[in-house]
Amino acid sequence: MKIMSRRVIFGLLILVSARGASAQTAADVVDKTVAALGGRAALGKLTSRSATGTITLTTPGGDVSGSVEVFNKAPNKSRTVIKVDLSSLGAGPLVVDQRFDGTAGYVMDSLQGNREITGNQLDNMRNGSFPHPLLNYKELGMTVKLGEKEKVGDRDAYVLILEPASGSVLRQYVDAETYLPIQVVVKAFVPQLGQDLEQTTALRDYRTVDGVKLPFEVRTSSSVQTITIVLSKIEHNVTIDDALFAKPANP
Repeated sequence: MKIMSRRVIFGLLILVSARGASAQTAADVVDKTVAALGGRAALGKLTSRSATGTITLTTPGGDVSGSVEVFNKAPNKSRTVIKVDLSSLGAGPLVVDQRFDGTAGYVMDSLQGNREITGNQLDNMRNGSFPHPLLNYKELGMTVKLGEKEKVGDRDAYVLILEPASGSVLRQYVDAETYLPIQVVVKAFVPQLGQDLEQTTALRDYRTVDGVKLPFEVRTSSSVQTITIVLSKIEHNVTIDDALFAKPANP
């Protein structure tokens, strides 16, 4: 009887130990994700990024395509320039130039007019960090929690829930095998619509550039539209004048 009891207890101890060893924490997933992206050393060498490619807007009137340029500079400056011909939809050329200098944001929009970036959208831009927010989320004032595992297509994914001090909560889905981010879900306020809008961004076609893995295809979808960006060229540590991110003197 005593031998049997000892065996049961020993078996339970093995089971508990195995469960403890396999349990993942948010910090574990963050560390493995950073390693999968290239590691802290490789990411830490990046001071700027320039990327070019094509953008496709899926609309009820059909798909329209154009060019996209994306510039980033540490610690969190960003600029995106989009040019699309809307002639097939009965409109002219669309040019959107969105800038963020680390503190303030501004958009020059040939269709909806030029405007300051404010409120929730500005908070979300301030929560950004180059080359990746998982490197210094604590310094940004964010907390990260680990949600339940979910399916993204046919892939199992860990769900990292990033909660900033202000701005939108991010749900980042990390492939359970590769530990690469494969999807981001965020609900943000869209001033043009006057309401919150949930956006799902799929990250695909990872390639290695300067020792760091980056998605060359980014597809963002919502109830309003779907935008697909396919990058053709990415360069790191290029010289980018800070003036490129600032509001122009005469917008």
